[in-house]
Amino acid sequence: MKTYQIAVIPGDGIGKEVVAEGVKVLKKIAELDKNFDFNFDYFPWGCEYYLKTKKMMDDDGLEQLRKYDAIYLGAVGFPTVPDHLSLRELLLKIRTGFDQYVNLRPVKLLKGAPCPLKGKEPKDIDFVVIRENSEGEYAGLGEWHNKGQSDEFVYQTGKFTRKGVERIIRYAFELARREGRHKVTSVTKGNALNYSMVFWDQVFHEVAKEYPDIESNQLMVDAASMTMVLRPETLDVVVTSNLFGDILTDLGAAIAGGMGLAAGDNLNPEKKYPSMFESIHGSAPDIAGKGIANPIAQIWAAGGLLRHLGYVNWYNKLIESFETLLTEKKVLTPDLGGKCSTSDVGDELCRILERGF
Repeated sequence: MKTYQIAVIPGDGIGKEVVAEGVKVLKKIAELDKNFDFNFDYFPWGCEYYLKTKKMMDDDGLEQLRKYDAIYLGAVGFPTVPDHLSLRELLLKIRTGFDQYVNLRPVKLLKGAPCPLKGKEPKDIDFVVIRENSEGEYAGLGEWHNKGQSDEFVYQTGKFTRKGVERIIRYAFELARREGRHKVTSVTKGNALNYSMVFWDQVFHEVAKEYPDIESNQLMVDAASMTMVLRPETLDVVVTSNLFGDILTDLGAAIAGGMGLAAGDNLNPEKKYPSMFESIHGSAPDIAGKGIANPIAQIWAAGGLLRHLGYVNWYNKLIESFETLLTEKKVLTPDLGGKCSTSDVGDELCRILERGF
């Protein structure tokens, strides 16, 4: 039997509550499958850790994590810790340190999930966003001049390398082939960003020629936003830069049932380093400790972990279990119109998986 070593960083606020349900479901799946198991090691890093130690994670945190097969991350954030610090000193540190250059976020309307778009059904909202995850606008480069003076100004510099742009675009086309998808859409802003996005467009067209079996097109980011709302059925695989991907996938979550149903994979596809799996919602300090947070996004992230390890069948079974839960409407958290607790949802998903095994 294969035993996978998983590093768990529950993080802050509701992160601890929803991660517990994800671990519960992973344990149930391992119990049902009997061909693999998990060993979970927990790390206390995050904003609460920072308030005690002035560090978001240990100085040798990456070395500690390097030996694991995957990282399972909860929510990070706290009102008294600046967001740019918590993001850069934990999440981005792991993403860049482990070359997790693919951020994969499914935008999929599940059966039974609420949708704010009139007349749209699950068949209309089912695409995946491939976001460049290691450079671009989040490279942390720039300058701050004349601080506090009347002529104060800053430069925020995006870093776009041929290697970085080419590999993320190629990944999008390869995913389209692998999953039987038919179109890759590049989201750009080449009409205004006359260096970074013109370069991105050039590389996209070069790579697209290598995949004549896959339709390719491009949209300006503003047009892409409108398309996601008005004609989401025209999207299949979307590839874009770090910043645009970050914004568009939150819009994607909104049209596909809300942040409580949105997960993301931070992938090092070559598996040289561990990949990281997370829900994309925040730590929600206003409801932390109340036991009412929706754990589906975090459990969906557990599905991404399973898929990355090669258990695509269990990923698909999890999606089916979500849809059963949402259509039966017996066990739902308040954000979905129910009255049940976070742990109730985790327990019910375990029962549904067991029932269908």
